[in-house]
Amino acid sequence: MPYVPVAPVSRDRLLDAAERRWNGILERRPDLKPAVDLQQRLLTLVIDLAHTIDSGRLPRLSLPPKYIERKLARGVPVLAGEPIPLPVQLLHAALLELCGALASGGAGEAAEHIQSALESGGMEAGSLLAASLARDQIAIRTGAVHRGLAPDLVWLVAELAVSPFAHALQRALFANAAANAVTSLGAALTSWNRGYCPACGSWPALAEVVGGRRVLRCSFCAVAWELATYACIYCEEDADPFVTAAADEERRDRRIELCSRCAGYLKTVDVPALSPFPLLAIADLETMDLDLTAMERGHTRPPLPGVATRTPRR
Repeated sequence: MPYVPVAPVSRDRLLDAAERRWNGILERRPDLKPAVDLQQRLLTLVIDLAHTIDSGRLPRLSLPPKYIERKLARGVPVLAGEPIPLPVQLLHAALLELCGALASGGAGEAAEHIQSALESGGMEAGSLLAASLARDQIAIRTGAVHRGLAPDLVWLVAELAVSPFAHALQRALFANAAANAVTSLGAALTSWNRGYCPACGSWPALAEVVGGRRVLRCSFCAVAWELATYACIYCEEDADPFVTAAADEERRDRRIELCSRCAGYLKTVDVPALSPFPLLAIADLETMDLDLTAMERGHTRPPLPGVATRTPRR
């Protein structure tokens, strides 16, 4: 079944698991302490925000199962193009806190300028958050450059702030369908065989392999899903141009999928269990050396596929 449910984890257990993984990184790579310290500050804020969102009430969405089914059948992610009301006041406060953490963690004036723009209204928080939920990189980058702000940092701040909300949405939308594959929506979700996320349209951060099952993990909302075929997630190449290699022969549990057709790559890691949201970010940091190896071989992560901004047809 392509969609793989991931059991929720309490705030305290998340923080304990995160602490163990950060300590493991520092034991192997003490040189990464600045990166670990910054990630610890950022993810603690994200975990607290996710706890607040989970304790509240999500907006009522006008997304009938048949409508979602038709979107998935066309290859359109469920949240794409939907006018979803955001808890702007809550997320605006999170944006400011995240900017502060980034400023003190090395981003300095670049993060402070974003924080000032958000505080003054020079950059409207609601529009930024909506563009992030819609995965609209062009709108965010254009707006940032127009205001003299660092576009990659604006994207990161917005993504961190809105990702707990996106995660809660996908869990609410998919939970019942995943439990009942005989329904039309469940069948549509089961039939999803695309490399981008069925909820938000993002590419995976990596693939986690549990018991031999290759599970893609969305870099934004943490959806977990499998593909029916073993191929490049970007261009679907499954012949000789697509290979999987271990960067270190002594660590064959950590691999890179490399495609010479599209020059894309995906990190693949054997794990005992799927990482809960938002600990995928730690998995990404744990495997940073695989990114460097892939890039040294001329491979890159492509831009977002653009399907998340399609206008839905009712």
